[in-house]
Amino acid sequence: MTTTAHPLVVRARRLATDLLAPQAEWVDQEGVPGSHIAAVKRSGLLGVVAPVAYGGSGAPPAVLRETAEILAGACCATWFVQTQHHTPVQTLAQSELPVRERLLGPMSRGELLSGVAYAHLRAYPRVPVRVHRQGDGWRFDGTVPWYTGWGLNDVMLLAGMTAAGEVLFAFTEAREQPGLRASAPMRLAALTAACTVSLELDGLWLPEEAVALRAPYETWAPGDRARTLNAPPAVFGLAEAALSLLDERTAEPLRSRLADVRRRAYALADHPVPQERAGERLAVRAEAYEALRTATTAAVVAGGGRSMALTSRAQRLAREGLFLLVQGQTAESREAHLRALVHGEVSRSAPPQ
Repeated sequence: MTTTAHPLVVRARRLATDLLAPQAEWVDQEGVPGSHIAAVKRSGLLGVVAPVAYGGSGAPPAVLRETAEILAGACCATWFVQTQHHTPVQTLAQSELPVRERLLGPMSRGELLSGVAYAHLRAYPRVPVRVHRQGDGWRFDGTVPWYTGWGLNDVMLLAGMTAAGEVLFAFTEAREQPGLRASAPMRLAALTAACTVSLELDGLWLPEEAVALRAPYETWAPGDRARTLNAPPAVFGLAEAALSLLDERTAEPLRSRLADVRRRAYALADHPVPQERAGERLAVRAEAYEALRTATTAAVVAGGGRSMALTSRAQRLAREGLFLLVQGQTAESREAHLRALVHGEVSRSAPPQ
């Protein structure tokens, strides 16, 4: 079975065509509705990489990548809310702690949608969220700068650092509760619709049985770093959506360039050693962003003055492209991207030889 013919890819395309793409401009202005989340839950896409034994599909990474491209290209805000779910599922699938048996089944079957609150761990040695042992559980204090899907998610996977230098991940309900307060939804240049807030933690207490992962930072960090080296599939989905707004004469050479970068990016993503060839991965990631920028700029140019209307698909895609430039960004990926941009400027401005 080819990836394109996989049942989940077929379902993703149907969901994108019938629901997400036709309503994407409305969602951009009004927010992701609960009905979109319900449709995603029914589709089975939340269990794309979840174990079959727990109700998931256990699909290969290529299927996860293609479904991400489809959803992001159709409605980036809805994609961004649901994509948070896959990290908690993968964390539970690798866990041997009791919370696995309580949550992995419902999350694999799409009965529960999970968000994530762990990107702040990448600020280490700064510690935005501190965790201390308290009785037979754990106390969380600090600030989660970004949390997406507030009011849409059922549960969240929350992370912090212990005084011993361990990362600790635990599940809790995605709602205000003693020790957990959410800000007002953020007004952003793009993806305001994804309902992003900051979370203030002031003595949030979670029991030991909520813990999904506890490990030294030095053990956890290399795996997290590996995930941020590769070009995100959403970049290719969004770029393809922008190219679909162009006439074929203009789109064809840009689409060929995009396909080449995509092929190389996914070959690196499938490399058996995730931490190897880091420099090449970051360089291809930067190339992917450049292809996205070119595609979305071309769509705006082709749309002319109409592209300035908030109802313009080209303008929405261009703003979402800006968001993807910084989504999942680390200091390492930011520096590599800036070097690539500077090198490109130098190359264009260099005098003829």
